[in-house]
Amino acid sequence: MKQNYIDRLTALEKQSNLRKIPQAVPQGQVNLSSNDYLGIAADLRLKTEFLESQNLAELNFTAASSRLLTGNCSEYDRLEKLIAQAYQRESCLVFNSGYHANIGILPALAGSRDLIIADKLVHASIIDGLQLSKAEIRRYRHQHYDHLESLLQKYRDDYEQVFIVTESIFSMDGDLANLPTLVRLKKQYKAFLYVDEAHALGVSGTQGLGLSEHDDLMQDIDFIVGTFGKALASVGAFVVCDTVFKNYLINTSRSFIFTTALPSINLAWTVFIFEKMLKMTERRKQLEQLCIDFSECLNIPYQSHIIPVIIGGNNEAVRVAERLREEGFYILPIRHPTVPEGTARLRISLYAGLQIGELNKLINQLTAHDAKMD
Repeated sequence: MKQNYIDRLTALEKQSNLRKIPQAVPQGQVNLSSNDYLGIAADLRLKTEFLESQNLAELNFTAASSRLLTGNCSEYDRLEKLIAQAYQRESCLVFNSGYHANIGILPALAGSRDLIIADKLVHASIIDGLQLSKAEIRRYRHQHYDHLESLLQKYRDDYEQVFIVTESIFSMDGDLANLPTLVRLKKQYKAFLYVDEAHALGVSGTQGLGLSEHDDLMQDIDFIVGTFGKALASVGAFVVCDTVFKNYLINTSRSFIFTTALPSINLAWTVFIFEKMLKMTERRKQLEQLCIDFSECLNIPYQSHIIPVIIGGNNEAVRVAERLREEGFYILPIRHPTVPEGTARLRISLYAGLQIGELNKLINQLTAHDAKMD
């Protein structure tokens, strides 16, 4: 009965693993737990320009039904065409969130005669999508492409279709997938390649289209998924793919079919900011240099704007995060089971507009903690 759940919550609390919804970031603190990588969310100039450029009377704050009923609008068409053109691909389909995309695309495409092989550390939303699929599921060791190839060699001929699934920039470690190797393997073994660019969109590539653009592989990846809720400071997500797959998803993806559409005002903002994002070259350069400098100060190899500082146990990670918040840095600890046991961490997300001098106190605190642990 209810006592079972009380006992489970008590156990979580004893493990320093009880989640609570935090209050808004206290005023004056440096927010290093946000996904606002380009600093767009706090850019009042962009908000003002958007509002002045729109006929707000024509935009709605609700869609009131799904796109397949009466919820579609011209802003959806504008956004999907804009994204497809940017990626130089046939089609784009917008979803309500990255979670909606990842739980809806693979279960719709992969059936009982198919195989999905996913990196061991893909995001929870992808894992949920795998579990909803009727396909056979196998996982390869994180970034171990020899292991992936051994699975392809062993199982490819047993299945009608095979899907290789990865993130481009991994959300917890900030490390980068080797997309050229994945493209080579997908071609060699006649598989589909599904890449979640959630944490690379806006940041990587000349136009901010992600690691697929940076590596010049946008034409070689079958399904590129991106989200508007991080660097683009909006809401929703998308997949770029061939038209046949878009049409198939419209007819079979449950998370697309059975959900109320996004309001037109949100879509209009996304169109506006996506066009701006394509030209934010200087913000991307500034962010990259900040990340290089910060990583160097901590003696951590630079990989991306997501910088994990491994603490170890859940209890210690919570204590360090609390101490840093007292020093003016809003950093939330990431604990097991979100990350493997013993690797609880501070996941530091840097953003454009932040200066390295603003992080000196944080750097000193973290280096002092490392020295103490040694």
